[in-house]
Amino acid sequence: MSSLFSHRTHVKNCEEEMLMAEDHGPDLIHSQDFRRQSSIGRSSLAYKHCKEEEREHLITHESLDYLPSHSKVYKKWLQEKTYRKEWDRWLLMGLIGTAVGMLGFLIHQIIDSLIKLKWDLVENYLQDGNVHMTWLCALGIGLAMVVLSSGSVLFFCPAGSPSGLPEIIGYLNGTSIQHLFNIKTFLGTFVSCVLAVASGLFCGPEGPMIHLGRSFITAGAGAGIASVFRAPIGGLLFTLEEVSSFWDIRLAWQTFFCCLMATFTTDLLSSSLYGFVYRGHFGFFEAEKRIVFWVKNLLDMNVLAFVPTILLGMLGGLLGALFVSLNIKINKLRMQFFNSIPKLSLRKTSKLLETVLILVCTTTVTVYLPYFFPCTPVMSVRNYQLRNNSEIINQFKRDISEYSCSSSMWIGPDGVRYSNQTFNQAAALLVENGKQGITYLFKRGTHEEFGYTSLCTALAFYFILSCWTAGSAVASGLVIPMLYTGALYGRIIGLILVSIFGVQTNEYGAWIDPGLFATIGAASFFSGVSRLTISLTVIMVEITNDVQSLLLIMLAVMVAKMVGDLFNASLYSSLLKLKLIPYLDVEPFVHHRRKWLDLELFSARDVMEPGVKVLHLKENIASLARLLASTSHGGFPVVCRPKPDHAEVFQGTIKRLELCMLLENEHIFEPETNDDTFPSSHPLSYEKITVEKLPNLSRLTMLLNRYTTDPQYQQLFINLEPYINKSAMSVQAHFSLQRTYVIFRTLGLRHLTVVDQQNRVVGVITRKDLMPFPLEDRLRLQLAPQSPDTGEQPLDSRPWMRS
Repeated sequence: MSSLFSHRTHVKNCEEEMLMAEDHGPDLIHSQDFRRQSSIGRSSLAYKHCKEEEREHLITHESLDYLPSHSKVYKKWLQEKTYRKEWDRWLLMGLIGTAVGMLGFLIHQIIDSLIKLKWDLVENYLQDGNVHMTWLCALGIGLAMVVLSSGSVLFFCPAGSPSGLPEIIGYLNGTSIQHLFNIKTFLGTFVSCVLAVASGLFCGPEGPMIHLGRSFITAGAGAGIASVFRAPIGGLLFTLEEVSSFWDIRLAWQTFFCCLMATFTTDLLSSSLYGFVYRGHFGFFEAEKRIVFWVKNLLDMNVLAFVPTILLGMLGGLLGALFVSLNIKINKLRMQFFNSIPKLSLRKTSKLLETVLILVCTTTVTVYLPYFFPCTPVMSVRNYQLRNNSEIINQFKRDISEYSCSSSMWIGPDGVRYSNQTFNQAAALLVENGKQGITYLFKRGTHEEFGYTSLCTALAFYFILSCWTAGSAVASGLVIPMLYTGALYGRIIGLILVSIFGVQTNEYGAWIDPGLFATIGAASFFSGVSRLTISLTVIMVEITNDVQSLLLIMLAVMVAKMVGDLFNASLYSSLLKLKLIPYLDVEPFVHHRRKWLDLELFSARDVMEPGVKVLHLKENIASLARLLASTSHGGFPVVCRPKPDHAEVFQGTIKRLELCMLLENEHIFEPETNDDTFPSSHPLSYEKITVEKLPNLSRLTMLLNRYTTDPQYQQLFINLEPYINKSAMSVQAHFSLQRTYVIFRTLGLRHLTVVDQQNRVVGVITRKDLMPFPLEDRLRLQLAPQSPDTGEQPLDSRPWMRS
């Protein structure tokens, strides 16, 4: 079942090539003509140029109804239902939050356990300095993980690809996505994400968290962010800013409660369990455990700190746009290669082999690159801030960051144990998982802990490899890579300031700290890629506990978003385009000849689909069966004559699924009568006609064939009056196109009937008619007769053009 009316738009000179829906990763947005527009809608640019076959693919997507059909049988069903109190919905929200919290705890525990197991197996080779055996052992373990990770997505998930945030955004915007909440999709994505992160790929663990919400998707998505990053307010604001298209205060409160329960559950379990071993102190929430990237030493701010913050914001916007741009280049090569393989099984195998290649490159970099870096004494950079050197040992207690560096310990005359602990800078940044690396970079008071060489090297390799990984055939998140990349160049900027002004010990110069600018850099790159602002600011404060840097983070985020918008759209916008998911922005952005069109100067008739197939309250069975068999429309307007001499006027709409369910019940068919009235018959219940999909498609096909060929059904009719949606929205043909768009998106409509001044049906508007490219094509036809070639006023000077 597709849209109400199949709309095919033919446009010449489509220049941009989009990626196939089965590939993954962000896409480049064609923004050459819009460099001066710093804040544009996610779909207006994303769908501007595309091939005809890709437009066909977009149009085949089904749409969803946000509100139930307001029919007689629906009202009867409401009357018969027992009064539902609000507590049951709150209870369900609490259960969802608890389940997501347990899932978040489980993901972290499994990932940490697998990483520990992997490096415990290569520990002896590391200490002996046998780099080749270290590489071979780490690669073998990683290969086993990544093959299972990619295989669980390619061969287990029904869609053959990981589902993530773009699908959720599209679904909540009103687009039906197949297999999105399938249990196999959830399990495959969960297993794939855990193994991908543990294998050593540069990715994050946020992937499967959004799939547990099910019927309460908005709350589930927010709870996923809240659980992974222990950021309940950030999770709530993330759903408001990025995920949900329909929002009200009741949903806000319930999502708030769901995020609270998710974070509480994760904190409670993490308080006493580590590595699935009970450590005691159940219910004791230590700040170091519950705050993901806890910054212990907060710094007083100086107004001078805003200058490098603006620079970091600009750098974040530029690198964020570059990340999206580079990723599309990689994905275009992916598309060309995989599309050249005709056999599906071989194509999937090739995608799996690509993830293996990525892991080989990643493991080679993380194991061999630190070999070329010297050992750095921990004591020299930490002695001033720790009470004794026994605390220093705990800072780098893992053998991974020590790499092949040696250490010795002694007891001083004061009876305190001392150590000349050393570590490898590149190993600490690359071999450790991204979460631990971010913690190192955010730490305050460690001005010279990481040098230029290690930071620049890690930045270059991490940027390239994480960009390559994003889009491969594994389920993963990009939040950790975005934070890590930004933290690396942020710390480089901070190190430059230290090199210029030196290590400041007085309170007025303490803000010159590489750890502070690592935090600001992380926020700027995150914003440069995702274009988030409000939710990102709150998330950064919640995951670092750095309230002192709030204004600096806000400034960096704002600047990064504005700079990034000059070049392309956000990562999630690119993913929506890449996966060919129809999306309606909050505001429509339509251009013509490099100018924005003012849709207030157009009307609904300019974009509606004319020639509507309408039904009557009393419909012939054979005619109805022929209509359903010959069309794929998702719904139909229903009309009737108030008086015999009156024209047919609009009464409501009825969905295709409801008609199909009615035709499966022959006992409600009635013989023809002389008037429009029917003998009293018991209508079907609301539950029987309301389904998400047809239970037996082959049986329906057989019934439709019988109804169209058997002569007896020419004399039978069905009464549609109890089943039509009498609260279906309609607008008059002269209604403002701008306001038509706002009504359609705000109410979450699937069909919007267009009527004339006598309430006669003259057309219908669906989601596909309001997408950017159909809007542009329809409005171009309206403007064509008044083109300069006809001697009329130039388009650029007409009142409906705005720059």
